[in-house]
Amino acid sequence: MSEGQRIQSITAGLSVSWATAAKSTFGMSSTSIGRLLNLSLSTYERRKKDEKPLDSVASERLDRLASIAILAENVFEDKQKATRWLAAPNDALGGNSPVMQCETEIGAKQVRRVLNALEWGGVV
Repeated sequence: MSEGQRIQSITAGLSVSWATAAKSTFGMSSTSIGRLLNLSLSTYERRKKDEKPLDSVASERLDRLASIAILAENVFEDKQKATRWLAAPNDALGGNSPVMQCETEIGAKQVRRVLNALEWGGVV
């Protein structure tokens, strides 16, 4: 999607099915996906049950994770390797997983920095 389309999707609210897919892909608990998206567990479950879209904050965080996942897949040139790397604790990120670093834009920038270092063979 173009940036304009992404903004429209974020503003309208992404489908909760995207969050469910991310939860499954990265082996996250309901508590973790709720924390990542800034949603209480009950709100996440209610939106899932009622098939209501996510709010703009949760949608933006999910979009951020998706863009990081695409970058990781490009760096590793393998979707499964990228997924495992994103879900695993990482020393360069203070022991946090790259997925959970995407909770904030600053954290996502750190993940991008690590991925760029890996791609170019530099030091993190």
